Amino acid sequence: MRESIAEHAARAEPAGFQLRPIVRHRGASHGAAHDNVAEEMPLALVVNGISQVVMMVTPRDLEAFAAGFALTEGLVDSRAQIYDIELRLHARAAEVELTVAQEAFQRLKGRRRALAGRTGCGVCGIESLELLDLAPEKMAPAALPADPGAAIARAAAELPRHQTLMRETGGVHAAAWCGLDGAIAAVFEDVGRHNALDKLVGHLALARADLRGGFVFMSSRASYELARKTARMGIPMLATISAPSSLAIDIAAQAGLKLASFCRRDGFVEYT
Repeated sequence: MRESIAEHAARAEPAGFQLRPIVRHRGASHGAAHDNVAEEMPLALVVNGISQVVMMVTPRDLEAFAAGFALTEGLVDSRAQIYDIELRLHARAAEVELTVAQEAFQRLKGRRRALAGRTGCGVCGIESLELLDLAPEKMAPAALPADPGAAIARAAAELPRHQTLMRETGGVHAAAWCGLDGAIAAVFEDVGRHNALDKLVGHLALARADLRGGFVFMSSRASYELARKTARMGIPMLATISAPSSLAIDIAAQAGLKLASFCRRDGFVEYT
């Protein structure tokens, strides 16, 4: 529960991909081969003994994912309300049980969530429009990069060498934690972009890192859920390689989150 960023980097991880037989076609020729494919499996999140939601995830860094999901979805108010995390791996699925503070659990019991969450969905398990959280509170002011262009350029240059699963499979998203100078301190990958962000946030929270002392850089587009999760954690800036959605811009503007997209080594577009 107190693993540091450096300790995570040094710890051996599950592969997160499988070798599968394929037939590769090139022009008029084809031949049998093998290819690495990103793993995807259902994960049940159990809180104080009650199953809350099932998500499709890449089966690595699952404790960090559970903690991050609980925080970014507002199931708990802070890392201090997470008392314990227990992972159980099965043949084709996994469970993570969180033990949380009673006040958080009582509030959670009043929220209805369906037990299904697709890899790419942004409002997993929400059963009605009334349960959507589209009105973020204004974030407290926090330091931003003194030179955003230089910080984003550095993050964009460093990210590819941290994307180990992407190199193997070509099919996962990455969420990176960057210092205000753009130096990357940690990267988490998953078949779902919001899963990758939850893994990153959970890791940082469990390591008791200062979430206001850097920014998130992501390999994906900036969607609603990424902006909402980042704002809820008080992270001052979200930078993404691809485009933002209109709702992501609206959420960022309401919360006071700096949103930068189309981030490259030679420039970016500032939306808020």
